[in-house]
Amino acid sequence: MSAAARLRLFLFGAAVLAAALIAAATGLPAFGGPDHPYGERAVAAGLARRTANIVSSVNFDQRAFDTLGEESILFASVLGASMLLRLARDEHRSRPAAEPVLPTTRLFGATLLPVTVLVGGYVVAHGQLSPGGGFQGGVVLATALHLAYVAADYRALRRVRPLAALDVADALAAGAFAALGLVGLAAGAGYLANTLPLGTFNQLSSGGLVPVINAVVGVEVASGVIVVLAHFLDQAVEIVPDHDGGRG
Repeated sequence: MSAAARLRLFLFGAAVLAAALIAAATGLPAFGGPDHPYGERAVAAGLARRTANIVSSVNFDQRAFDTLGEESILFASVLGASMLLRLARDEHRSRPAAEPVLPTTRLFGATLLPVTVLVGGYVVAHGQLSPGGGFQGGVVLATALHLAYVAADYRALRRVRPLAALDVADALAAGAFAALGLVGLAAGAGYLANTLPLGTFNQLSSGGLVPVINAVVGVEVASGVIVVLAHFLDQAVEIVPDHDGGRG
């Protein structure tokens, strides 16, 4: 396909997309107005299922099937990055050298690491009650682990990072989300329908299926982010090209 044909195809697709977006935007309620039909229905549904955090109710209950697709995209991204960044035939691993770290940086990172792990776990566990959830808490947990890299060096990060276990946890969590949808089918409802006991409003056990999916997402996000960062850090710190072109 010529450059001119590609440009025409792009302009046609962009025009169609722009028209669809404009048509959708003109049908929205006025900004700042009293009419919020989607919000009113989402809040009512979230409260009916005893989920205090309406955002989590939307993500893990009302549109849980869409969230499954988003989590699958993350899993596929981690899998693709792992495949692309695997050790090539003309590369080898070298032992990372110790790096000097300022005492204040070491103290700051060592102090923050357990605190950040605690905060990440809290954000995941309370995702159905307060702002946060599995996606946000998972990123916090992954960040917490990498404070070992900031506070010490790459060798310290490798000691606290069970990469093989995290690979398995990432895959199991991604599969668990899909498997949880079968609970609704077993109860005679739809796939990913919230059919578990709803519990007491504003308690950790409230929300039915929401806290379970939220926890699974937290594990998948934390594991996936750590795994993909591990491969990028390996490329930067450990993996070096063979000078003989891989023939040795």
